[in-house]
Amino acid sequence: MPAQENRDAGSDVTQSAARPVAVPGATPQSRRAWALGLAAWFVSRLIGLTLRVRWEGRERLEEAVAADRGAILVTWHGRTLIPANVFRRRGFWALISLSRDGEIQDNVLRRYGFRTVRGSTGRGGARAALQLARRIRAGGVLAFTPDGPRGPTRRVQAGTIFLAHRCRCPVIPIGVSAWPCWRARSWDRYLVPLPFARGAVVIGEPIAVPEAMDEAAERRVTEELERAIDAAEARADALVGLLAG
Repeated sequence: MPAQENRDAGSDVTQSAARPVAVPGATPQSRRAWALGLAAWFVSRLIGLTLRVRWEGRERLEEAVAADRGAILVTWHGRTLIPANVFRRRGFWALISLSRDGEIQDNVLRRYGFRTVRGSTGRGGARAALQLARRIRAGGVLAFTPDGPRGPTRRVQAGTIFLAHRCRCPVIPIGVSAWPCWRARSWDRYLVPLPFARGAVVIGEPIAVPEAMDEAAERRVTEELERAIDAAEARADALVGLLAG
């Protein structure tokens, strides 16, 4: 059955439910995205099945989900393959750009059971943020890369703090790592675990965004969140024996 989609009139925002991705029949571009998405999902899922994952702080995540007040999970863009596997079929939300690469990513994540909102800074960004805010306030959990989709790497962009402040929800830093692994020569140094690698997922302490938000407060929270993600990632690297670089 095709994934259910709702499009706001006059907007570039699309919501996709977590349903199986049907074979498209519309355009060569959509068929290519479907095929590449299937291939990427298949390879990443095979890797995930052989990954031996060690958790730290998992109770923090489960407590936030059980509270049903919404939450934003954040990890750096270059470490998303492991979260896609360990958070599969939980109905978490993801923001996917409207680019061609985003179409492929949307195909991959919906196969993992994520629900998606399509939007980007150039097209549909504001409406996408409002759609996500409604989902989070209703108790939804957003899995987010605060330095994506183009960087700069390991720098939290304003959208994360905006959503957390609007929704009055915690931001939960997550560090992930694996060894042995392959690192891409991309801007985010994307990490791909090798088959049968050791993996680690470290859940940091939730960060609360203050109700009274000015530029100074936003800067403090942004810096705190960057340090928290870096610390969780460094701990995950240490757990698997990954050297820096």
